[in-house]
Amino acid sequence: MEIAMKSHVGCVRQVNEDYFACTADETGRVLAIVADGMGGHQAGDVASRMAVERILQELRLVDRDLTPVDEREVLMNAVLSANEAVYSYAESHPECSGMGTTVVVALINQEGGVTAHIGDSRLYLYSEGGLRQQTEDHSLVQELLKSGQITVQEASFHPRRNVLMRALGTERNVRIDLGDFSWSDGDIVLLCSDGLTNKVPPAVMETWMEKPIPLQEKVDGLVQFALDAGGEDNITLIAVSNTASAVDAGQEEG
Repeated sequence: MEIAMKSHVGCVRQVNEDYFACTADETGRVLAIVADGMGGHQAGDVASRMAVERILQELRLVDRDLTPVDEREVLMNAVLSANEAVYSYAESHPECSGMGTTVVVALINQEGGVTAHIGDSRLYLYSEGGLRQQTEDHSLVQELLKSGQITVQEASFHPRRNVLMRALGTERNVRIDLGDFSWSDGDIVLLCSDGLTNKVPPAVMETWMEKPIPLQEKVDGLVQFALDAGGEDNITLIAVSNTASAVDAGQEEG
């Protein structure tokens, strides 16, 4: 597998409340995480970093021979552990009261992967069939869309499109959505914060994935597109491509 990633504070904000990590073990299995914190400086950035670091810690020594069902359970437990950590920290630090974060995480091998998410950070799968969103936002706008109260076009400009119905760390007990996917050689998995998806339409994301350029250039191009479109929010994107290339077993986060 090949990995490319980029995070940018954007054109308006002073602090990057997104946090991300991508690691690979000796078998080539990849763990990718994107978190988008909320609660302002000294709260949102704390929440996102704490969540990512706790998930990394919980999954660092995961058995390589787990079945997909077991992997889903391990993934869910890791995210729930992160929720407890963020919630407890906010309770004991009044200046961080109300902080929380979105999380989208994928544990990926050569055949496919398992996913967990809460909030509106997303995971997409690009393949020969095009770009498909694999996660469903836990947002007010998504609920309005599902109930037919607004259209897709209206959702793009809805004044409350950033209101979340679920986030990690805001309650002691939260519900995590789990998923899985299979993929083939040449397919690409994308994990991103809403700083990207609020500015880059799916059709543009698909066009960039189709370009015959290196994976990092695809990622850089999408982040730049979001910046050129205003970049009011932090922007984070991780791309993992299914290739015959070996993956570095090191870790990158930020």
